[in-house]
Amino acid sequence: MGGFRLGKPWKDLKPYNVRYIENPSQKELRELTLKHISTAFVSAYGNIDRITKRKARMQKYTYIIAPREDAHLYSVQIIEPDKAKKILEIQKKYIEKQGELIEINGYYGIGEKSVAVQAFYTKEAANVAGMQQVLMFPRERVETEDRLKRPFVPKFRLVYTSGLEIEDMPGRMAIIVDLENWTTYVINSDYFGESKKGILRMFNELVYQLGGLVLHAGAKAVQVGDKRWGVGIMGLSGTGKTTTTFSKQGELAQPIQDDMIALWPDGSYSITENGCFAKTFGLTPESEPVIYKGTVDPNAWVENVYLNPDGTYDFSKEFLTPEEVKRWKETFILTGADPDNLDAYIEGKVKLEEVIDEYGIPKDGWDFVAWTQNGRSIIPLSAIENVADLYNLPPLKFLGILNRDEGKDAATPGIVRFTSPEQAAGYFMLGETSKTSAAGKERGKTR
Repeated sequence: MGGFRLGKPWKDLKPYNVRYIENPSQKELRELTLKHISTAFVSAYGNIDRITKRKARMQKYTYIIAPREDAHLYSVQIIEPDKAKKILEIQKKYIEKQGELIEINGYYGIGEKSVAVQAFYTKEAANVAGMQQVLMFPRERVETEDRLKRPFVPKFRLVYTSGLEIEDMPGRMAIIVDLENWTTYVINSDYFGESKKGILRMFNELVYQLGGLVLHAGAKAVQVGDKRWGVGIMGLSGTGKTTTTFSKQGELAQPIQDDMIALWPDGSYSITENGCFAKTFGLTPESEPVIYKGTVDPNAWVENVYLNPDGTYDFSKEFLTPEEVKRWKETFILTGADPDNLDAYIEGKVKLEEVIDEYGIPKDGWDFVAWTQNGRSIIPLSAIENVADLYNLPPLKFLGILNRDEGKDAATPGIVRFTSPEQAAGYFMLGETSKTSAAGKERGKTR
């Protein structure tokens, strides 16, 4: 068919007929954010807090490009190539109508295991571009002086258009994954996690093809006697990987990564990101001093954290009063709330207890009465104290597993020392839980 063609990123470095804003500075990305995003606010700390429509990743709107007969090979739904091309042609026309595209180039990982990534964003996603740039390692950290003189050649590509709606797709959105061509297309999501996941999903596939294994795990370096070892900290979202990675144990432990590491057949491991994507709900300077300090740093990017009238953050905000909803009314409308429901709550015609269930979960159409617990911050590793030397990682010796098993039916002991890999795998699955601050309306429910 004519129109959009699927292809490898390195075969066409500029696939859209637009003016490219190539690798803008963090200052420029903040200026673009405030100019083009009306739900982005400057906090009292000087950083930017973006309130998004999407509060989590949407697996139900994620599609792998594949023929129907291969659907059984994937854990998510597939989209047939011809249909994908039609949608991506719509995305291409949308991008070219905008006339400009932010281009962020960098690496996931450093050293010989690093992977070159090219990410494109329309300007209504400038904050996402800024956040993603923080997590990438710049070319200067990876490439030789000679290589820096030549054009950047990506292995992975991400194309992100948060302002485009696809009328005939469920939810009017789609995350289309082209595994064969190492490219992810994000349509109609303004949540940063879709950008990060779009890259890490490809990283998982590449590492697997090369014989390695990616772990959803943080890592830190520890000193045991006269030996220095690496410790992996594995767990689902919301179980405490970032908290554990960046908690201090004197000077004997140093953070390495907080989200994903790759294990290789020779026993070595490699890192992925140049910063952390921290959850902020319940954050205090006493409980998580490193993450708190990083989140209120002017260089951090923040997403979906409640702003008080004076511009300070309330990291523990739960339910909103009618007066607070009134203050946020315009933002709530821009992020999809029903104006009639907003007015009914503001005017006292509907009470809080009438629109939440026993778990404190709002009924459909009333999400605005409860502030999301999935607030986030992006913090560069350079803003975190005592980070390990990423070019000289100690051997990985230990692996810890974090579970968040709560309630009357909790089955996992608080601390377990495993005696075999089989026992570790069993306990990991036994404690697997859907109670996570990253799960949107599933929060409060275990299993």
